[in-house]
Amino acid sequence: MRLLLIEDEAKLGEYLRKGLAEESYTVDVATNGIDGLHLAMELDYDLIVLDGMLPGIDGFAVLAALRQSKSTPVLMLTARSDVQDRVRGLQSGADDYLIKPFAFSELVARIQVLLRRTQAHPASPEPTVLRQADLELDLIRRKAVRAGVRLDLTAKEFNLLALLLRRQGEVLSRTELASQVWDMNFDSETNVVEVAVRRLRMKVDQPFASPLIHTVRGMGYVLESRAQP
Repeated sequence: MRLLLIEDEAKLGEYLRKGLAEESYTVDVATNGIDGLHLAMELDYDLIVLDGMLPGIDGFAVLAALRQSKSTPVLMLTARSDVQDRVRGLQSGADDYLIKPFAFSELVARIQVLLRRTQAHPASPEPTVLRQADLELDLIRRKAVRAGVRLDLTAKEFNLLALLLRRQGEVLSRTELASQVWDMNFDSETNVVEVAVRRLRMKVDQPFASPLIHTVRGMGYVLESRAQP
């Protein structure tokens, strides 16, 4: 089994690398979020152990970027015990959470449980083309088409549409969109999400008969087909 450890504390990282190697795991180590995300995206790992607080980009941003295209199991480590912090990690796509300081034996046990779960229920391959009604998004070619018409999207608009399509039929809050697409905490004084959704609608919905992106008042946005009145 090949693991990726993303941990900026050098002594802890080396201790965990040696310990996991003794447990017969092959372990790659990254000491910051940028290098860790690069390895996670370029190589295939059975599991990633990810520290929440990292230089460069933090663990939550690494996780959000990773979940755009990969479903590798992730065990998050954090020195913070706040419930909100744990909830944020789990909602962002972490499979488990471990608070520092922790016993090495507990880390190994949690890794074993996650790996068994993955082997028992292997993840389906990520689709490379997402569809809803006459809208089609090709993730490999970075191409969006609706009713045979090519849509000219910016990188952020493409990522926003991809997230809405991946979770079509599910209402996504402004907070979650800000975190997943812009890697930022939602600020009620900032209208970046509203502006981006409005611009996306101008390209995806306005030229066509049936809107697909809908506002759910007080909750957020959802992408789905709805019967015309």
